Amino acid sequence: MLEKIKQTTTYVQQKTNFEPEIGIILGTGLGGLATEIDTEYEIEYNEIPNFPVSTVEGHSGKLILGTLAGKKVIALKGRFHYYEGYSMQEVTFPVRVFKFLGIKTLIVSNAAGGMNPNFVVGDIMVINDHINLFPEHPLRGQNHEKLGPRFPDMSAVYNKNYIKKVFEIAKEKNIKLQQGVYAGIQGPTFETPAEYKYIYKLGADAVGMSTVPETTVAHHMSIPIFAVSIITDSGVPGEIVEISHEEVQEVAKKAEPNMTLLIKELIKSL
Repeated sequence: MLEKIKQTTTYVQQKTNFEPEIGIILGTGLGGLATEIDTEYEIEYNEIPNFPVSTVEGHSGKLILGTLAGKKVIALKGRFHYYEGYSMQEVTFPVRVFKFLGIKTLIVSNAAGGMNPNFVVGDIMVINDHINLFPEHPLRGQNHEKLGPRFPDMSAVYNKNYIKKVFEIAKEKNIKLQQGVYAGIQGPTFETPAEYKYIYKLGADAVGMSTVPETTVAHHMSIPIFAVSIITDSGVPGEIVEISHEEVQEVAKKAEPNMTLLIKELIKSL
């Protein structure tokens, strides 16, 4: 793994001569933030050694390097999911490369189903904790001490200072903001009503098919994290309706401008 990380890192460094400060992973229907980046380099995933390739609609599959809110950023426009058939090591490989390229912060977005009855479709939820319901763990297998400890403490995965700052920004910009616990599941099916009820009883406010692997690996490497969900469908009893991937993308796109504004202002403050 270390050799692959170094090989990919060297490729990106030689192709771009760019030193990013902040890594960004954009979720389903949330690629619009990439258009705000003053792009200096853009690389297709299939050109990058050892990189997976996005296979899901709404994930375009490009590595973008440039400037956003005065900071040097590197962004995955299109992420990788366990349900696509990739191993957890492949899903999280770009985060490892981000670390070796020098990022000091990771920002992650996703589309999620909301079970908290106080949430409505279109809400933005800041993630303050997570529940890992994936059948595989990204840190399973040999541990490399150069990457992080064998048994990382998970009591504070999501940076409290970033969360506080974003709520201050939201208040200033008059943007409605929720916060809560995100549950990560395998997918690719959307949840049954019984599954929504079960996951809510476990203590989660929202559920999705990503984020937990990437943030676990980032935390393993001591990268401070800010993560946010767009609530694209409801898992509240009595409010559950049939949903499609296309509808999820549409809801995410409508909520994206406010999410983009919050992330840009957070980046500016770092």
